Amino acid sequence: MLTFEELLEKNLLNRQKLIFDNLKLKEWISNKSAFISGAGGTIGSELSKQLLFCNVNRLVLFDIYENTTYELKLELEYLKTKFGLNTEILVFIGSVYNELRVEELFKKYRPEVVFHAAAYKHVPLMEESPVEAIRTNCLGTWNVAKMADRYGVDKMILISTDKAITPINAMGATKAFAEMVIHYWNNISKNTKYSAVRFGNILGSNGSVLKLFYKQICNGGPVTVTHPDVERYFLTIDEAVSLILQSVVFSNGGETFTLDMGQPIKIVTLAEKVINQCGYVPYKDIQIVFTGLRPGDKLSEELLIDVTKNKRTSNEKIFIEESNMIVPMDEKIKYISKVFNMADNKEIKECLRTIVSSYK
Repeated sequence: MLTFEELLEKNLLNRQKLIFDNLKLKEWISNKSAFISGAGGTIGSELSKQLLFCNVNRLVLFDIYENTTYELKLELEYLKTKFGLNTEILVFIGSVYNELRVEELFKKYRPEVVFHAAAYKHVPLMEESPVEAIRTNCLGTWNVAKMADRYGVDKMILISTDKAITPINAMGATKAFAEMVIHYWNNISKNTKYSAVRFGNILGSNGSVLKLFYKQICNGGPVTVTHPDVERYFLTIDEAVSLILQSVVFSNGGETFTLDMGQPIKIVTLAEKVINQCGYVPYKDIQIVFTGLRPGDKLSEELLIDVTKNKRTSNEKIFIEESNMIVPMDEKIKYISKVFNMADNKEIKECLRTIVSSYK
């Protein structure tokens, strides 16, 4: 049977892998200092590795979870030695919702570009713990954006999600809130250009459906899918990180970058393909069972790209959604900071609805 790494090498998305030219990125970012929040996660880790090979002067890596962050530190130091690279690698533990901790690092290391990947992303878990989603996704984004302005960061990129479009769950609403924060700071900052990058599910990321399927197949099945009609947009980890890095080059402030990811894929079709790739026959060797939609789940995500509204960049696969609506956020941050720890889950979601009008 295939290893999980071998499975990831297979074409599971029924399309050609997207390839990006990073020459302009290397020209822009070489010898700059970069800060990555959520560095120990799937996106943050891959960002760190790609930036290392872009010859950044310094990598400041920040995450609340020590285990994966420590593993990343060891891997980056190995790569640095193996390839004779000169990047200074600094690793710190802490949370983006701790404003003093964030300021301490910005003040001392003065990053020139910030990638804000720290976030809670699991939809059903955040339906049960919306307070934590607000603490990290909303207040954490505010803290990082605030310090980017205060300490003269050149560009800040927020890693967002397609679930922020007309959200029906708390996680999506908090990420929509985070996008509002980015647009607000871009409007008032004299120092920093703020942008967001929005994409779908990452194939093979921590907590991804692909890892779940693989584990279930290793255990002899069944493979579980929530609903026969549920479908999602997918990117590989490489594609997602390349999109983020390309967006740094294109960013002039205020944009939301999206990627043409082709057609959405039915999750049951993906499950069947993974079972086949692992050497089994779906519904004969390995059963697929439907468990029902979970709290906050949609059957399908919104269309990421509307060619009538989105502007194509010089890269034909990258589009820009420009927002003209700037929402004053100071009072909203004060309000949500005051109430989110004193309310129950239902009240917290009502609080989010008063701020994120698209939250259904």
